[in-house]
Amino acid sequence: MKHNFCAGPAVLPQEVIEKSAQAVNDFAGTGISILSISHRSKEFQPVVDEATALIKEILSVPEGYSVLFLAGGASMEFCRVPFNFLNRKAAYLNTGVWAKKAIKEAKAFGEVIEVASSADKNYTYIPKNFEIPSDADYFHFTSNNTIYGTEIRKDPDSPVPLISDMSSDIFSRPVDVSKYSCIYGGAQKNLAPSGMAFVIVKNDALGKVERYIPTMLDYRTHIDNGSMFNTPPTFTIYAAMESLRWLKAQGGVEEMAKRAKVRADMLYSEIDRNKLFVGTAVGEDRSYMNICWVMNEEYKELEEDFLKFAQGKGMVGIKGHRSVGGFRASCYNALPEESVQALIDCMREYESKH
Repeated sequence: MKHNFCAGPAVLPQEVIEKSAQAVNDFAGTGISILSISHRSKEFQPVVDEATALIKEILSVPEGYSVLFLAGGASMEFCRVPFNFLNRKAAYLNTGVWAKKAIKEAKAFGEVIEVASSADKNYTYIPKNFEIPSDADYFHFTSNNTIYGTEIRKDPDSPVPLISDMSSDIFSRPVDVSKYSCIYGGAQKNLAPSGMAFVIVKNDALGKVERYIPTMLDYRTHIDNGSMFNTPPTFTIYAAMESLRWLKAQGGVEEMAKRAKVRADMLYSEIDRNKLFVGTAVGEDRSYMNICWVMNEEYKELEEDFLKFAQGKGMVGIKGHRSVGGFRASCYNALPEESVQALIDCMREYESKH
């Protein structure tokens, strides 16, 4: 049996995979594949409508917000966010690679204040007690850092509008959407296969920058056209709808938060107990989604051997990012607790041999 710990594209619920595969053969009884049906057809419009409605329901999105499905992934939003929101100055929290990429794009549109950074310790912690300038157009942060295994699980208080990249922990916990002007992320972690970004945007926060915004980069274009201004990633939207149906049936984000804590507590407890391993992230900032660890220094030479051992036991995708090394177990919503236990058993068995 394979246990999928890939960081993304990542594990999806089996029933979502099966229903999506069925739609590839025959979508909604049309006799046509979801891969080749028109996005303008009367059969496809309900898919977009339901996926949108489910996100609003599951996250308790207030009135006055729009949900968009856009091509380009979260990396496209690194540019689209400042295009739409940065008029003079923006504040960014630097917690890793993806935050740095967002900062780089924003600098093309105005002054960027880096309010704090954890680069000094290779992003193994979340900076605290920083000051957000009250004259900034917005404050941007990355809620979960997939490479380094740190996470901000609480919606920050801010004197300016909040914007967050929640690519890798959206739908894993409740979020107070009313605090934000924009939440965005790539779909390929907790929502759907790769190929699109979701965006939750406050309508009246738009239209306040003085620059010209190219048509495709203006959020208002996509709000006015219901994510259908151009051909959207239809299959990914369909799979997202099925995933959101599954999520709602499981008990929503409240249930996902409970499961995430159980999985994380299990694996972190083993990392802390096992003499071969050591966690990389500061305890209070450890991510529930991406759990990172390395070999204890005295066992460093066993790193490649353990990786091969774990792969032989069916563990998929646990090699750490090259900038951190070691190992990473991505524990997204669809990962069963049994997979975490299988990884723990694997770690204990390897320990007994060494």
